[in-house]
Amino acid sequence: MDPGRVVDLAHDLRAHAVEEAAFVVRTMAAGFPPGTVHVVVVDPGVGGRRAPIVIDCRDGSRLVGPDNGVLYPLAQLLGLGPAYRIERGLARALPRVGTTFDGRDVFAPAAAQLAAGRRPSTLGPPTDPKAFAIPTARRRAQGGVGEVVHADWFGNLVTNVPSEWVPRRTRRLEVRVGQGPSRPAAWCTSYEQIGAYRLGALGSSFGTVELAVGRGRALTRLRAHIGTPVRFRWLAHPARRVRA
Repeated sequence: MDPGRVVDLAHDLRAHAVEEAAFVVRTMAAGFPPGTVHVVVVDPGVGGRRAPIVIDCRDGSRLVGPDNGVLYPLAQLLGLGPAYRIERGLARALPRVGTTFDGRDVFAPAAAQLAAGRRPSTLGPPTDPKAFAIPTARRRAQGGVGEVVHADWFGNLVTNVPSEWVPRRTRRLEVRVGQGPSRPAAWCTSYEQIGAYRLGALGSSFGTVELAVGRGRALTRLRAHIGTPVRFRWLAHPARRVRA
């Protein structure tokens, strides 16, 4: 029997940041093959009223984690199927110690059993998972309006504005973050191109516009957080003058 593979996707997300984790997980986990068992433990309500659940997606993937909305966007992407409340006694492999570590005591054992072929419906009764929608950006004639949806370990700010909205000939953007002033940012293809300690923008690995400070932290300089509004205006590349 194939023992399968365990891929440790991320451990550097902010604590309690359900909305941010939902965005990251939807994008990063979507590239895994059908039938993958995904475990998400961003769980500020651990031990409380929120339920531990498994969602049986239409592509054969199973999502295991807390019913706080963190699983829902990925489930929609993979094909939202029936969900089941995990009864701790059915999933538990070892005696439970305390009520604060469902990642170890509930989610991991349930995921292991699902990976070994157990049907999700045998882990507990049907339930309706908590819905959550990742915020969508609004396109403007010469720009876009969105918000910060992820801040990485380096302090780069990932927005929900698709990078494909930026016209090909764009070289600069006008950026306004929150209630701060509008400021220029170079549209670049690498952090190196931005230049040390300068503010720039580039297409992120999530396919959206990212704000970065070369060798610095945009998170600190722009005083932003998850949910901070961001407004972009594309500045056209000036036409070259042709001498007669």
